Amino acid sequence: MSRADRFHQLYQLLANGSGVTRERMMRQLEVSLATLKRDLRDLRDRYNAPVEYDRETNTYRLGAQGVGPRFELPNLWFSASEVHALLTMHGLLSEIEPGLLGPHIAPLRSRLEMIVCQGEERFSDIAKRIRLAHVGTRRNNPEHFAMVSRAVLERKRISVRHYNRAEDRHTERMLSPQRLTYYRNNWYLEAWCHNKEDLRRFSLDALEAVALHKSKAIEVSARQLEAMFAKSYGIYAGKAEQRAVLRFSPAAARWVADELWHPEQKGQVLKDGSYVLEVPFGEPTELVMDILRHGPHVKVLKPASLRKRVKQQLEAALANYENEAATGGG
Repeated sequence: MSRADRFHQLYQLLANGSGVTRERMMRQLEVSLATLKRDLRDLRDRYNAPVEYDRETNTYRLGAQGVGPRFELPNLWFSASEVHALLTMHGLLSEIEPGLLGPHIAPLRSRLEMIVCQGEERFSDIAKRIRLAHVGTRRNNPEHFAMVSRAVLERKRISVRHYNRAEDRHTERMLSPQRLTYYRNNWYLEAWCHNKEDLRRFSLDALEAVALHKSKAIEVSARQLEAMFAKSYGIYAGKAEQRAVLRFSPAAARWVADELWHPEQKGQVLKDGSYVLEVPFGEPTELVMDILRHGPHVKVLKPASLRKRVKQQLEAALANYENEAATGGG
């Protein structure tokens, strides 16, 4: 942990209002008493933090701002996760159709820019130095996005024409929108499909036409939504009825062991440095894609059906190059 990050956490502990003991600060910051004393002294003397000590409770807290320069932490005010959250919110607000939330968008963006900035810094300068890369983003029709969002918020039904890329097929659907999900840089609609009489998830970029209806949308409980969309693997809906067991090479393990593939995953580093990952899944399409990107550094141990599917994909890919060799060119 950098010293700036440590100052940030120390500030949060001191600012809770109820006071914090030395022991708790040392334990949470994982520092010695000497380091803690030095950090408290620097916060008070160098950054003008109103650090107070209460002898009766043997605790420290932030008091009222005194005379002198305004208290400011060192340059890194936010943790990495907070910077990511703030800039992501700003980016999402920038991408939302302006007519969707009207005059609310500009004030929100301005407020976020003020929160991120410190001192004389401008948000444009910060944005040049911190970049969130959106790879694989698919383009949405702004009018469709606005219509779907309105239906979600107003609890109204919509009729859509949907393009199923996997089957190269167009269908007409009547939907009761439940919620919008932003996943891997793309928007998805979770809805009750009146044609199938079941929950479905639709990629917004695959909607070719959207019409808003006056009739009320059917309400689906949060528990049903979670069971259908949050338990399985990735963006594909369905119950997680199987568990995949994957073994990664020691080289890949250095990265994969720190990755979150699923909220309910289990992982174990073996003696030889390899890593065994266990994740629940239902529809295997996205899981297969994530397995294939690791190439020879991963092997599917279970179940046999997943092993077979990954093997078929690898054989099909290899066939492209074998056919090229046989014909003598590209």
